[in-house]
Amino acid sequence: MYICRRSQIISSPMVFIAIILLMGTSGCSSSPHQLSLNEILSRHDIDSVKSYTYRCTAGAHRGASVDHRENTMAALINANRLSKYGFIEFDVQYSADKIIVIYHDQRMLRQFGSIRSVGETNYARLKEISEGEIIAYADVIDRLGKKLNIEIKSQGDEAEDRHLADEIIADLKARKRLDDVLISSISKDLVRYINDRHPTVETGQIFWVTPSTYLPFDTLTQKLYETIDTVQADYLMLHVANLRNIDDLLKLKPSDRTLVFWDFDDNIYILHADLADRLWGDSFLKAFFRSWHFKLARFFRD
Repeated sequence: MYICRRSQIISSPMVFIAIILLMGTSGCSSSPHQLSLNEILSRHDIDSVKSYTYRCTAGAHRGASVDHRENTMAALINANRLSKYGFIEFDVQYSADKIIVIYHDQRMLRQFGSIRSVGETNYARLKEISEGEIIAYADVIDRLGKKLNIEIKSQGDEAEDRHLADEIIADLKARKRLDDVLISSISKDLVRYINDRHPTVETGQIFWVTPSTYLPFDTLTQKLYETIDTVQADYLMLHVANLRNIDDLLKLKPSDRTLVFWDFDDNIYILHADLADRLWGDSFLKAFFRSWHFKLARFFRD
């Protein structure tokens, strides 16, 4: 990792130019949604053998889901407004009448005390049970200006999963928003399908806990990367418990795969371990400037 010193910064012409451009356009303060990996490890009470100053982008998991009920209009709109979130993640699935709704669970029990399945309930009834808090994707997508990570909630019906993914991607393309969106799923079959059918769409494979979460052996960590290599996912989404294995995850990480960590609250982080970790189609140059802007801001702050 490059260690910033004033003499080193000034002696490099390329970095000196970057300083001038970055300070001229955005000053020396980093965005609130830019954190170091060290800060994230500390936030989650995780000790690491090494110190990591890698830049991370913090997003809103299921919207601003600490201050509002997850995946609701209030949670998503507030996440879009707050500078501490660099992007917004939310979940989509079908109602019984094939309206795309934003909701995480298969059933409404946890959120609204009903055992009814979302996929077996018409949208009008979903709104009635949730008192309007279960919303349609179409009603909010144009109100969200930030980058998005949309999770396709697989209910085990492969044909339906594919149809939902196709409909979401077609809609985003029509809205000219496809470059702003990452699509993830826990279903390996669906991730593979999206990469085969829509190769320009960036995809993520989701995991909660795996053997490598608590047994940080190289062979187990390598299996995670082999899995996403098989489905050709662009990024690997892991629960924050996997930060305990960060040393191995970084040591074995392929340069063309990005790590993302999520929690059950509003935390979700994209780790920029190298300049190849640039989702949403960002260019190498943009990634370079963001990286140096972050380093310079931290250098002058500290």
